[in-house]
Parts: sequence; structure tokens; C-alpha cells
Amino acid sequence: MTETLPLAGRHALITGGGTGIGAAIARALGAAGAAVSVVGRRAEPLAAVAASVARGQALVADVTREDAVARAFAQAAAAFGAPDIVIANAGAVETAPFHRTTLDQWRRMMAINLDAVFLTAQAALPGLRAAAHGRLIVVASTAGVKGYPYTAAYVAAKHGAVGLVRALAAEWAGTAITVNAVCPGFTDTEIVAGAVANIAAKTGRSAGDALGELTCHNPQGRLIDPAEVAAAVLWLCAPASRSVTGQTIMIAGGEVM
Repeated sequence: MTETLPLAGRHALITGGGTGIGAAIARALGAAGAAVSVVGRRAEPLAAVAASVARGQALVADVTREDAVARAFAQAAAAFGAPDIVIANAGAVETAPFHRTTLDQWRRMMAINLDAVFLTAQAALPGLRAAAHGRLIVVASTAGVKGYPYTAAYVAAKHGAVGLVRALAAEWAGTAITVNAVCPGFTDTEIVAGAVANIAAKTGRSAGDALGELTCHNPQGRLIDPAEVAAAVLWLCAPASRSVTGQTIMIAGGEVM
């Protein structure tokens, strides 16, 4: 007798699903039996992730735009039914001392790291309400619960995302929807690789020394593997996690918050 996969019959939509944490989540949920819609701006990496799961599709959309998010959810539903697992993962970081942070930079950080979560949650709600086990999971950051220098706009946006998670969990507590945030520390992704290169270029340090500026925050002395974040997300998607809501789950090697 064939064992039923834990997410068989489910449909997961993941924003920022073409690379890094989003791609790892897409593959983990796909391996668990879910149909997967990956959403993002770059067609090529999205297509590669969609092709790596049994039932996947790639949807190109700018998730900071309301019309684009609505269109992506409609396309996702047309293929696999309304998503009952939604992962708001899209994000980006720009660094600058606060006195050099421009209003345009501030708005960019708010748009991708907070506005996109708001738009994704609103578009997801009808499908989540109709589901037996609706799941909204926001990939935030340790920057959602503590401060880091030179990233004021990013930190503010991620704090906003965590606050939104807590508000929605409280508002929807009487439903079958759970809302949680996973908060990775510095993770082995393109974003962190870019940060290492930026530190090295600005300080003249080696790439190894620049990487040490980030791994020093993790008591385990390493970057987080995207697969570790995906494993936490997979657990939150299970029906047995229905009592876990409004939480910020740290995946950071014991970093002090």
C-alpha cells in the first residue's frame, strides 16, 4: 500500500519562489505532495523550480503591485485550485547608514518586505477561508525582532511584517487559518552572498573575513541552510500544527534576540 504524502491534495503558492529560501520551500512542499505555484519577477529561475516538482507552475509577477498579485492568484487557482498554503517569502535588503538612507530606499524596502506581504495576505484570504487547514506563513527575519546597524529600512519593514502576522493570527483565530512567521538568521542565499561581496568591497577585507561579519551573529558560527527554513515551514503546514499561530519561529542557531 502506497503511503499518502502529507500535503497531497494541497496547493502552495510561494512568492519569491525562484531562488534561495523560496526555492527550498517550494521543493520541500512539492516533495510532500503539494501542487506548487512559484511567483516572482524572473522567469528563468521560477521555471527551473517549477520543473523540479511533480506539479508546479511558474508565475511571473511583481508582488508589490496589487493588480499583479491578483492576477497571479487567479492564474494559480486556474491550474490547481485556490491556494490553501501561502508563503509570503519575497524580500530584499539594501544597506546604508541611517543618515544616508533616502526616502526612495525606504519606500523600496517597505514595498517588497511589507507591502508585498499585505497584498499577498489579502489576495490569499478567500482561498484560505475556504480551506480545511489554511496556512499563511511569512518568511521574515531575525531583523523582524531585533535591530541591526545600517539596515534601518529593512529592519523596520521586517518588524512590520511580524506585527502583521500577530494581528492576523489574532483576527483569524476563530477560523481554520493559522498565521506564523519564520525568522531566519543570515542564510546561505544570493542576498547574503551579495552582502558579503558588498562588505568586502567597502572594507577591503577578504571574502572570508566579510562572511565572518555575518556568521559571528550565529553562536553555531555558520550560515543557515535554506533547507532548514523549509523544514520549519513544512511542519507549520501540517494539520497537526493547527494550534500554532501568531508565532515568530527563530531559525538562527541560538542568536540572542
